[in-house]
Amino acid sequence: MDFLDSAHRRRSNDRNQSLSKVRCMSERPSSDTPWWIPANTSPRSIQSRPANKSRTVPVSVVIAIAVVAGILGSLFTRNFLAFNGSASIVTTRSTIERAPDSVAGISARVSPSVVSISAKGPNGADTGSGFFIDKSGYILTNNHVVAIASPSGSLTVNLANGKNFPAQIIGRDISYDLAVIKIDILDAPALQFGDSDKVAVGDAVIAIGSPLGLAGTVTSGIISAKNRAVTTGSGSGESSFINALQTDAAINPGNSGGPLVDLTGAVIGVNSAIASTNISGGQAGSIGLGFAIPINQAKRTADQLIKTGKSTYPIVGLMLDNTYTGIGARVATTNTSVLAGGPAARAGFVGGEIITSIDGKAVTSADEAIVAIRAHNVGERVTIKFTRNGTAHTVTVTLIAAK
Repeated sequence: MDFLDSAHRRRSNDRNQSLSKVRCMSERPSSDTPWWIPANTSPRSIQSRPANKSRTVPVSVVIAIAVVAGILGSLFTRNFLAFNGSASIVTTRSTIERAPDSVAGISARVSPSVVSISAKGPNGADTGSGFFIDKSGYILTNNHVVAIASPSGSLTVNLANGKNFPAQIIGRDISYDLAVIKIDILDAPALQFGDSDKVAVGDAVIAIGSPLGLAGTVTSGIISAKNRAVTTGSGSGESSFINALQTDAAINPGNSGGPLVDLTGAVIGVNSAIASTNISGGQAGSIGLGFAIPINQAKRTADQLIKTGKSTYPIVGLMLDNTYTGIGARVATTNTSVLAGGPAARAGFVGGEIITSIDGKAVTSADEAIVAIRAHNVGERVTIKFTRNGTAHTVTVTLIAAK
């Protein structure tokens, strides 16, 4: 028994130069005197020097002669090549190096580990992104990217080098919107995990994925906020609650499941959702409000899915009233609103209480309460503040695993 889902899914059906020419032209000076002769020197004075005496040629003349030679050589080469098809030109191309910690440098290292995913099932198809989490071919992505292929559909993974592989679903977790799939490959280029708990607002980040099917797309931005309560769902009872990292790096349909990395190239989040002002029912696009599942949570879930094919999440043993519109989260008053023998029951909850904060963070809605609990691990202790009949109470409970 867990908090109730009170939001509907904003599901993103993940499919999502000017050239400037600069010409450099040189101009020759206009004069009655040949242009290569210094203006203060007559042509005769240059031609009437004694043959037996050493002579000093003005520097300006030497420069002028060199210029003439260069121009004539250029004209000769151009005309020769124009009329002689057998001539060849040797060109030298220079490679511009990028700093390893630049966006270009990080993208070059990370992109080979990011994949595009195509899922097909009896009810349609979806596309998204993912990334290798170990050398054995395990790939982490969003549950909503692959859900349509479960249980009787098919998955195809396209690598950065263009090769395609069939994939199998190892496990899915609806509660956190995560899934692990696998392809038959050896020595996959797995990404390094960062520590999402140490991420700070303002940190620079890079998102890589396949928005609208455009594989290998790189965008950059910053962490705009932490601990955003984000709820996604299909409206069919399957909802995901994410204690998300918010970023302004452009994320669009198709980015789902791709990595959000820091400036060391380590993964700090799994790109999963976007906010949109689109109310017409069409496909939404980025408005600079993207959300990623913190990698610390994603790693725990991925480890469970790989080991057992399933995962769990922590609960306190309460059901919340979805109709409540006040500040806080109200515990439902039905006979099953408090799990018998659960953490909340042992702490004295009876139903009707208004939860106001969890671990010192204010709770303003049922969704925030659910996300706050699911941001923890099974076995951790959390402090809950609530009011009952106008009287404030504080209790500490130990979270248990949902069944």
